[in-house]
Amino acid sequence: MTAMTYLEAGKQALASAMRNDPMVWCVGEDLGRGGVFGQYRGLQEEFGPRRVADAPISEACIMGAALGAALVGTRPVVEMRFSDFALCAVDELVNQAAKARFMFGGQCRAPMVVREPVGMWRSSAGQHSQSLETWYAHIPGLVVACPATPQDNHDLLAAAIRCDDPVVYMEHKNLWGLEAEVDTGRGPVELGEARLAKAGTDATIVSWSATLHAASAACEALAGEGIDAELLDLRCLWPWDKTAVIESTRRTGRLIIAHEAVSVAGFGAEVAATVAERLHGQLKAPIRRLGAPRAQIAYAPNLEDQLRVTSDMIAAAVRESITGVRT
Repeated sequence: MTAMTYLEAGKQALASAMRNDPMVWCVGEDLGRGGVFGQYRGLQEEFGPRRVADAPISEACIMGAALGAALVGTRPVVEMRFSDFALCAVDELVNQAAKARFMFGGQCRAPMVVREPVGMWRSSAGQHSQSLETWYAHIPGLVVACPATPQDNHDLLAAAIRCDDPVVYMEHKNLWGLEAEVDTGRGPVELGEARLAKAGTDATIVSWSATLHAASAACEALAGEGIDAELLDLRCLWPWDKTAVIESTRRTGRLIIAHEAVSVAGFGAEVAATVAERLHGQLKAPIRRLGAPRAQIAYAPNLEDQLRVTSDMIAAAVRESITGVRT
């Protein structure tokens, strides 16, 4: 076990994959300088500019070139800088990469990882702050991962690089500096398997990415009041661990889903609908969803804070689910 940041854990997973497989390479803007957040720092010095390749400022070109390289046998790691910028390459990803295996009758595959930093990052405003994971979960052929911890940023990135389908890999910008113990020698994890972050008996909280940490803080506050909440880190939105969520909710009888993305048509609605269909008549309280309002993300910190899902909001939703009284 070694203490490292979320950023460093991802970098170590990538470097290890590149050392073990010469077909793994990276492409994106300014990777030779370490990437916009430093998540590639030192990699070009070790692997050279052919495997840590700087690209022009054209997301469509980057994605298209990586797809072509994936189709002929390499495993590109595609850096989009911000998930907002990746929208310039959505045709190459959604209409081409996601559908390649199906359209060619299984004769080819597109094993590529598309790294898209997501989420609100102080005063980055509406074009650099979105959480668009639900968009990609909607697309058949794409895997969607949302790591919340340094350990998972190491393990899930390694699993994504090994995956034979395109993976949209969404790292939250506010987590780059998060530090924790990481076991870099653990065995492979399976994409689509939730992590039990905290066991509990009174209510189930489902979350992912940065909001998981607000949910964890809510669990601590609730414990001081004698409320024992269970917390599941979904980790992947597709495939997602329906079994873990349903079994946990069946035991507790209550479900609260919390995420940073806009609540309207967010992935929390998919989780809520699935559980409601499977556990009809078995729940002790209505399912609660917490997400951002359908509003643009402001530059001003005080307005930006109005969009955040906080630990207090999550704790209040759990209390209401248990008592029936809105606080």
